[in-house]
Amino acid sequence: MNEPEGLRFRRLNRPQIITDELQEPQYKGTSTYSGKVFRVILVTLGGCLILPLLVVFFLLESPIHPELLSLSEPPLMSGCYEPNFKLREAQRLFEDQLVGPESIANFGDLIYTGTADGKIVKIEGKSITVIARLGKPPCDGSREQEPSCGRPLGIRVGPNGTLFVADAYLGLFKVNPVTGEVTNLVSAGQMVGGRRLSFVNDLDVTQDGRKVYFTDSSSRWQRRDYLHLIMEATADGRVLEYDTETKEVTVLMENLRFANGIQLFPDEESVLVAETTMARIRRVHVSGLNKGGMDTFVDNLPGFPDNIRRSSSGGYWVAMSAVRPNPGFSMLDFLAQKPWIKKLIFKLFSQDVLMKFVPRYSLVIELHESGACMRSFHDPHGMVAAYVSEAHEHYGHLYLGSFRSPYLCKLDLSKV
Repeated sequence: MNEPEGLRFRRLNRPQIITDELQEPQYKGTSTYSGKVFRVILVTLGGCLILPLLVVFFLLESPIHPELLSLSEPPLMSGCYEPNFKLREAQRLFEDQLVGPESIANFGDLIYTGTADGKIVKIEGKSITVIARLGKPPCDGSREQEPSCGRPLGIRVGPNGTLFVADAYLGLFKVNPVTGEVTNLVSAGQMVGGRRLSFVNDLDVTQDGRKVYFTDSSSRWQRRDYLHLIMEATADGRVLEYDTETKEVTVLMENLRFANGIQLFPDEESVLVAETTMARIRRVHVSGLNKGGMDTFVDNLPGFPDNIRRSSSGGYWVAMSAVRPNPGFSMLDFLAQKPWIKKLIFKLFSQDVLMKFVPRYSLVIELHESGACMRSFHDPHGMVAAYVSEAHEHYGHLYLGSFRSPYLCKLDLSKV
């Protein structure tokens, strides 16, 4: 091989030095292609997610038509409302034997409550006896069967131990606890004051048994749709009076947002009514010089009040169906002035799904007869007492009802 041929051979087989400049043109076409594919995939996925949301937002009808709601900033959880674990000292009773014992009443040592499957039961010691059914079986406590089986909510003991019961679907009843005889006093579904009774909730009875005062939470929503009522903030709740002698039903107050628990004042000239959606308790004058008037007993509570019952101190026990933590985040307060978000939520999710996001924080407060807070009992995660609907004091103990838990709770007040 002569010298020129050797030079040409060395030039052809000279090893290349790989640098960034050499790599860039080698892979430039591939990189551009991969980027385009990624962008196409991203846009496609985005379209697959956004398009259904747009269809839901513009085409599907929302079951609720919420109104703008003005709520004050929740009170600080301090002082009387300071968080504690006192409700965890409670004892669970009859676990998995009672479902949704919403309200509690006693006659001597006998305790009465209603359950989610439409039964009125008597508790004596460690035994449970069914004394009456208000609806038609078969009943398993399911949402679908509620309208036919009934859903006893408020329960009170009247003169001579007679029970008075408010059933969300079936109306007002008188029950003989000995014979089990059931008498329908006011039928739900009937027209009163131009509107239909659709959600009979709680009641109280005068000492002579002459007058029964009760709440109708809504003429639009039934009990099984209570979350719709809360989110819609419909102002169609009422306070009514039933006269056991004349059999007449009279509307005493209208335009309440979720009229819920009710409790007579000692003088029986006015009643306290929980206006759940507004986180307050109203005082409605039912007789005397101020009859027909209404004022606010306590405003801006740290939760959404359910049933109200007398305490041995002369004040009132109030159970909170949900809390408004401060500091913290309250979903209902956040959504109060965002009706469009409420509509979208109910287009996307069912009530059962939404209930899973409701914190299990349990809170019971005792109010002075003036409305001032005296003390509060908490179970921050609902570990013992959950979904508390009522606090009923009896012989130094607080019996806690629940609108969905499968048990009663009993709290020894001497220990807290």
